[in-house]
Amino acid sequence: MSMADSDVQGSVRGDMAAVRAAFAQNFADGAEVGASFCATVDGEVVADLWGGHADAARTRPWERDTIVSVYSTTKTMAALTALLVADRGELDLFAPVARYWPEFAANGKDGVTVAQVLSHSSGLSGWREPMAPEDLYDWEKATASLAAQAPFWKPGTASGYHVVTQGFLIGEVVRRITGRSLGAVFREEIAEPFAADFHLGLPESEEPRVAEVVPAAETPPVGEATELRDNAAHNPPLDPAVINTRAWRAAGIGAAGGVGNARAVARVHAVLACGGTAGGRRYLSEATCRKALEVQVEGVDLILGIPVRFGLGFAVGGDYLPGPATLYWGGSGGSFAVIDLDARASYAYAMNQLGSPLGDLRAFGPMSAAWDAVAAGGPSDL
Repeated sequence: MSMADSDVQGSVRGDMAAVRAAFAQNFADGAEVGASFCATVDGEVVADLWGGHADAARTRPWERDTIVSVYSTTKTMAALTALLVADRGELDLFAPVARYWPEFAANGKDGVTVAQVLSHSSGLSGWREPMAPEDLYDWEKATASLAAQAPFWKPGTASGYHVVTQGFLIGEVVRRITGRSLGAVFREEIAEPFAADFHLGLPESEEPRVAEVVPAAETPPVGEATELRDNAAHNPPLDPAVINTRAWRAAGIGAAGGVGNARAVARVHAVLACGGTAGGRRYLSEATCRKALEVQVEGVDLILGIPVRFGLGFAVGGDYLPGPATLYWGGSGGSFAVIDLDARASYAYAMNQLGSPLGDLRAFGPMSAAWDAVAAGGPSDL
């Protein structure tokens, strides 16, 4: 289904016509059903676009306030929550997890640090015991199993993408420190103060606004099949039929269960882009924001099979990103978030049509057009 520039809803800064055109092109190419894109500079929204449909049958238009499951873009929200708790001195990111969660020390994990969890190098890329999707809704079971098991490889020696486990690991540390769930801390200290429409544990009242996740036509395997990759990808199996359930969206799964839109993601990450401030209020020190850029581990990831440089909760910029002081991550199927600390800019893309788990480039059309405009400078008004 084609979509002209005039069919795209929202607005862009005067010098960002190419952003609107690139966003519309994804629909014209037949790559999208419904999507949203947003960019901020200095905390101000400079592009805010949406269009298409919220369901596979194309009967519900994608509205300004449509929200959608964003898979692993959720991890950026969990990481920001951990950075917030660390910034106020309650969490030492380089301390052993067991300092906050004593049971975690079992089976040789006494030296595993919070930083290793944030950089996917703790050796806990999956569960050793068989897990069903509904087991992820049982916080005690999921976290106790991780606490009891041995790592799959020597912690700190390599990254192995923690597809679903990372949210439980970060979440339990946050819970032990604050007495609140990861979703509650995120909601009370980030989403609500920022007026950001992103949810780690979606209230039932918001269900009517949720877009249906549309399965990819085909899902090629990620890298050469290994037992470790199979475990991370399929224990438990999480196909769109699971992601489209109320139970999944309500559970607050910190690695993959977030629900929001591009505007919400970009507005939240503007705080990192702007050195810890938002709306005239300081939430993080600039030092903590910059610390997220410090590479903890790099090389070919044991799960993803591609080279990655992981900092504290985010991947750290590469040649195809706007600059070296760039944090990023995305979700399986196409959602994506980029934070350029030097340009004080954030970018986000969220959609419901799933694409390839890796190498999906739909977000990069509008994103690259936006950061080219930011690099060139331009009018501040939309």
